[in-house]
Amino acid sequence: MSYHTQSFNEYIAQHHERFLAEFAKFIAQPSVAADNRGVQEMCDMVAERFRQLGAAVTIYPTAGSPVVYAEIGPKDAARTLIIYNHYDVQPEDPIELWDTAPFEMVIKEGVIYGRGTSDDKGELLSRIQAVEAWLKTQGDLPVRIKWVVEGEEETGSAHLADWVKEHAAMLQADGVLWEGGGYDEAGRPMFGLGGKGLAYFELRCQGPNHDLHSSIAPIVVNPAWRLVWALSTLKDANDQITLDDYMQHVRPLSTEELALIDAVPMEFEAMRERWGISNWIKGQTDHQARRDYIAAPTINICGFHSGYGGAGSKTVLPAEASAKLDFRLVDGLTSPLAERLLRAHLDRRGFTDISITDLGGEEFAASRPGSLVQHAAIAASQDTWDKTPIMYPWFPGSGPMHPFGVVLGIPLIFAGATWHPDIRAHSPNENIFVKDYVESMRFTAAFIARFASLEA
Repeated sequence: MSYHTQSFNEYIAQHHERFLAEFAKFIAQPSVAADNRGVQEMCDMVAERFRQLGAAVTIYPTAGSPVVYAEIGPKDAARTLIIYNHYDVQPEDPIELWDTAPFEMVIKEGVIYGRGTSDDKGELLSRIQAVEAWLKTQGDLPVRIKWVVEGEEETGSAHLADWVKEHAAMLQADGVLWEGGGYDEAGRPMFGLGGKGLAYFELRCQGPNHDLHSSIAPIVVNPAWRLVWALSTLKDANDQITLDDYMQHVRPLSTEELALIDAVPMEFEAMRERWGISNWIKGQTDHQARRDYIAAPTINICGFHSGYGGAGSKTVLPAEASAKLDFRLVDGLTSPLAERLLRAHLDRRGFTDISITDLGGEEFAASRPGSLVQHAAIAASQDTWDKTPIMYPWFPGSGPMHPFGVVLGIPLIFAGATWHPDIRAHSPNENIFVKDYVESMRFTAAFIARFASLEA
């Protein structure tokens, strides 16, 4: 079906200031899942915004953050679309590196700053506002929409998979429009059919029961050294993963998959310049960097903490040391497998004194090319920007797509408008452009129209 774009665009222009004011309220409400700060309040705000649309809303408690579930559109619609978003955000640390208050929406030179602007409150609210504009200017929706908005994505969506399995019958649909999407340095839309999995662990080594004078070092084990030695066994000096048996589980890529990866254009020089680096790790060529970025598994040290790190000197032997690691998982690897292999690897080398805490994970998922949601997203991109999007076979990042795309078997796609190359998600000064916030509404409407009308 087609829709009346002029009236839709006029509506979002007329309500531009109100929509931005709503966005400011979303940003002002902290919803940090890592320390359960403001999560319930944000959940209630999201649920109330859905009710204002006229949606049937249910808040489902979990052992962690609640899931907001909303249904809207004709129950007898020919097609049903799941839209997934999340209302939780990353911690604002280090707060001293922010140029603006993290939980205050500040607009400067057409850029909106604030925690959650890009990840993921911008896409979430702009999609809700797009549905409002549709209902006010077009009438009934042409599809049934089932909205799943969770509050634990930033901590690994620990309870979403069980919730999805429990409500599998309720969640039947023809496609899933995932969290968001954006464009690269050349302005090309970037969409994707899935994402890598993730396993997140904290390793901890306990030494004496309190920090000691460093003169004791010849006779008391230093837990920081123990942890450094253990971590050094997971990768070699050439940055090759050496975790026992880890790489043998990786499924080799097919010729077709390699061709899809090689077809992804990337602005390598602009990327290096933006990140302040002169070359890729191991002196990789751009061609190999593309393949590894999209398809290689990782073991990454996110942080290391021990002893004294303040100004000047303090001569101590620390009482404990800890490190946080994330593993990006490709097809063949799972988070339980990663934990089991890591435990066995450390024990085999005598590091039984190092504990492993599972901080959450999600599994690899990728939909097959050619689905209805993919075709709808491509057509909507052409409608909105007159551009054919770059199509990743899966994104290098992660999200809880496995329960929907694999367990329920529903085709899904990452697609949206707000993620530009310098959004600084998970970092200080997170941001999106005002124009992209508006474009997200336009793209959402075009996607709904195309999803309703294209042949399956």
